[in-house]
Amino acid sequence: MEWLELLREAAPVMLRGAGYTVLFALAAMLGGLLIGFPVAVLRLLPYRWLSWPASVYVSLMRGTPLLVQMFVIYYGLPSVGIEFTPVTAGILALSLNSGAFLSESLRGAIASISKGQWAASFSLGLGYWSTLYYVVLPQALRVAVPAMSNTLISLIKDTSLVSVITLTELMLSTKEVIATTFQPLPMYLAAAGIYWLLSLLFEALQRRAEQRLNRAHHSR
Repeated sequence: MEWLELLREAAPVMLRGAGYTVLFALAAMLGGLLIGFPVAVLRLLPYRWLSWPASVYVSLMRGTPLLVQMFVIYYGLPSVGIEFTPVTAGILALSLNSGAFLSESLRGAIASISKGQWAASFSLGLGYWSTLYYVVLPQALRVAVPAMSNTLISLIKDTSLVSVITLTELMLSTKEVIATTFQPLPMYLAAAGIYWLLSLLFEALQRRAEQRLNRAHHSR
């Protein structure tokens, strides 16, 4: 009963933190898509001077810890005159990191579309970008949805790292509650439960998105 009373008192603070967690994850997902799509296209182009920088970016983001990237952006860049607020730094770090993983998902999905469809579109007079936008990308998105959804679910959990730059979200809210209640176990278990519920919610949304895309594809 004591734990239930603690959770009841802590619920408003932790739920507010969970709301910020969702907002940060969605903002980072949007930023990641805005970065990941052009990076995926650049890596598919036959021009090495365009694909090479994109490949280096993906390798760097995937090969270094997100926590280190966050420290570089928030604590390191001010030494060269570039400063960000905690919110901007957190979303930027999450966006850059997720953009690398999303670019790989999109690149694989685009590459999975048969070359025959490209050739057929070219024979109808469509150019490269028109074929990519109207023919290839709608099919590629259907293939990429599961992997992209997994990235969003990972972002939900990765937002816990922004607490290290004093950005309020679920984990920092939990730590604040623990500082006043001195009851870490129930609070951390509650935080884990909230992360799990958020993941289940986005998994359900992923399934709905896949079903809608599949229905749209079969109805054509």
